[in-house]
Amino acid sequence: MNDLHVSEHFDALMERLDTITPVLEENADQGEELGRLSDEAAKALWESGVFKVGIPRELGGYEFSPRQVIDTIAKVSYADASAGWAFMALQMVTGTTAAYLGPDAVAELFPDPAGDGHALIAGQGTKLGTAVKTDGGYRISGRWHFASGISMATHIHTAALCEETGEALIFTLPKEQATVIDNWDVMGLRGTSSHDYVCEDLFVPDSHVYDIATTTTLHGGAIYRMGLANMSGICHTGWALGVGRRMLDELKALAAKKTGGPNASVDTQQFYAEYAQAEAKLRSARAWAMDVWDDNEATLDAGEPLGTEQETLTRLMLNNTTWSVHAVGQTVYKWAATAALRRGVLQRFFRDLHAGTQHVTSGPVVLQNCGKLLSGLAPNAHWVFLDLQEAQ
Repeated sequence: MNDLHVSEHFDALMERLDTITPVLEENADQGEELGRLSDEAAKALWESGVFKVGIPRELGGYEFSPRQVIDTIAKVSYADASAGWAFMALQMVTGTTAAYLGPDAVAELFPDPAGDGHALIAGQGTKLGTAVKTDGGYRISGRWHFASGISMATHIHTAALCEETGEALIFTLPKEQATVIDNWDVMGLRGTSSHDYVCEDLFVPDSHVYDIATTTTLHGGAIYRMGLANMSGICHTGWALGVGRRMLDELKALAAKKTGGPNASVDTQQFYAEYAQAEAKLRSARAWAMDVWDDNEATLDAGEPLGTEQETLTRLMLNNTTWSVHAVGQTVYKWAATAALRRGVLQRFFRDLHAGTQHVTSGPVVLQNCGKLLSGLAPNAHWVFLDLQEAQ
């Protein structure tokens, strides 16, 4: 299948997510205390079917289009930023594993997605462990960080460098074969269970391995031909937009309570102007995100790979979305005043936002590389995973 699939399941899923939004909101504080999503929140997400959005249609998943994925992640993140972050990571890793692994591994991991029979996979692909080739597979070792959503996962996806070939590869293995380190003690996104994990000389069969930069799909349609880095960009865009929308809506509700009081800051011309600017930043970021993905979707639907400039604009758009939402968060914090200091929705979203901005996909090196290419100073370069590589 070379076409871009636009799923007929989207509207029904969004309605189900509306139904579970109160559950996610009510369990957010408990998730922070636990360092993972509560059992009730995790159960609500699983039973909604939301983890099928990234699984190929031919295997029984929903295979949402990029813009459908963005809106889905935004909706979950609006309810609880930690739930949105854990969900976005799990659905992406689960779906891409199904797309890039062969029939033997897929038969084991995805026996019946339509009937909820599928693995849920967490893990990390940006820090490399080591892998040694052996009969029938590899032996991998290393310590990895940020396995978001691992409390809900059945399996782990992890990256390692093959010592013999120098190839960066992705390995999929049962979670119980790794050692999870309970060290997620952080300022924001505390409910995501983004723990470290360790593998020591662990065997992974060839059937459960693929190249980290692959764009060759064995299952599913055009969306998977973008590779892991662009798939990750979809996810982080949706997360930021959902968080930004929730923070502005919270400020709007707070302003309604404060207005008319003695010396209310929300009754000033300055508040009106800065609220308008924040609204413009958020709406502009969303509009450009959807414009970029509209163009990308048309290219994918035509059976063509994304061009280097399209990939560059996709990365630049994510950076713009992330830091535009950060600016929105600063405005919300300023005008919420002491209300943002106290334990509650505003404080939690403010902390979660600042944790989310630290992800490598929105970091300064990616931004610098975007500028280098768009300015014409890297005319023969192309993207390999998160790196811009220039032809020799």
